[in-house]
Amino acid sequence: MPRFTRLIEGYRRFRKDEWPNERNRWSELAEGQSPKVMVIACSDSRVDPAQIFDTNPGEIFVVRNVANLAPPFETTPGRHGVSAALEFAVTQLEVEEILVLGHGSCGGCAAALSGKFDDAPSGEGRFIANWVSMLHDTRDRVRARHSHITADAILEMEWEAVKLSLANLRTFPWIAEREKNGRLKLHGAHFSISEGRLYVLDEAEDSFRPV
Repeated sequence: MPRFTRLIEGYRRFRKDEWPNERNRWSELAEGQSPKVMVIACSDSRVDPAQIFDTNPGEIFVVRNVANLAPPFETTPGRHGVSAALEFAVTQLEVEEILVLGHGSCGGCAAALSGKFDDAPSGEGRFIANWVSMLHDTRDRVRARHSHITADAILEMEWEAVKLSLANLRTFPWIAEREKNGRLKLHGAHFSISEGRLYVLDEAEDSFRPV
């Protein structure tokens, strides 16, 4: 069966079973959205924030990309999709919290650590290489602590990617200002696919702890 056909069948189940039960909610959402939390997550098909956090439509504003990265504040010309989503969520929707959600077995972090796409600046992989180049300094520090690319090294890279994204978020003036005056809180977390467990970053202790 074609995969798209399976999606259509899923939609029909949703339309038949779920939509009628939440009809009033969907009517409210048709008038607008007011999520209080933004989640920056990975595009990985195994890590769906709405499923992990058991949320309803309209609860979280989500942007997903390779390796759940938030870029630094930049004003250079270009298609700044993640930055646009951040700006919309923070200045227009006025979310109160932002969560950077990393995850286990992240292909983007593994590619950055191994340098898999470093030699593909003009061929297939060029966009991946450019995007994960944000992790180059982080990669160098992780490599310095590990003689080989092991599971532990990749896990550390995944953690460090979350920390880097939080640091990059704070370079946006309207994020830094809101965090300083208490209108916005930033969080980091890592979801272990193999365990089905969430680890939340304690920035004061610089460690991820299970919840």
